[in-house]
Amino acid sequence: MLAELLPATVIVAESSSDPVGVALHPDEERIAVDALGRRSPEFVTGRHCAHRALRRLGVPPSPVLSGAGGAPRWPPGVVGSITHCPGYRAAAVARAADMVTIGIDAEPGEALPDGVLKLVSLPQERAELAGLARLSRPVPWDKLLFSAKESVYKAWFPLTGRWLGFMDARLTIDADRGTFDARLLVPGPTVGGRELTGFTGRWLARDGLLLTAVALPA
Repeated sequence: MLAELLPATVIVAESSSDPVGVALHPDEERIAVDALGRRSPEFVTGRHCAHRALRRLGVPPSPVLSGAGGAPRWPPGVVGSITHCPGYRAAAVARAADMVTIGIDAEPGEALPDGVLKLVSLPQERAELAGLARLSRPVPWDKLLFSAKESVYKAWFPLTGRWLGFMDARLTIDADRGTFDARLLVPGPTVGGRELTGFTGRWLARDGLLLTAVALPA
């Protein structure tokens, strides 16, 4: 499903379950254990998807470790993103010659818990969500907004190494085209000799899931 949202130069691998017996690189295995000493199935399957995508991209096998903020550290010359939620895991990778950055996110297709929307949205965004809610499409627009902002953050962080708060980007969702725009409200990084002022992305609601993706071409 995720491949529908991304350019052909981006390779996607996804899974709706956690395969048994997945072997990780020893260095990955050390960071696959959670605080209680359990092997995290989300991490394992996410890295399994990442390795499948990298193989299809023609990249020699190597561990995908975690860098600053827990973001994946991709092999040289590769950009990518990993996401997981209940019932879905995915990774998307591309050559850095083709894409500057990628951000993907998956969420269950259900509304945000009470009180969360005000913590992750601007007043203008909430006003627009109220308009979207009047449409006949049964999409949890508040959760979609959250997911899109997660994708924007995942695309932003590799370019800056800095946190991007939920209030630092103004998001607009196009219900008809299945797209969204994020206008940065803080100074952006320099990309191609110009300051980056925002991101565009695509979204999909299907099979009980919300998927969002951002891909910035080189």
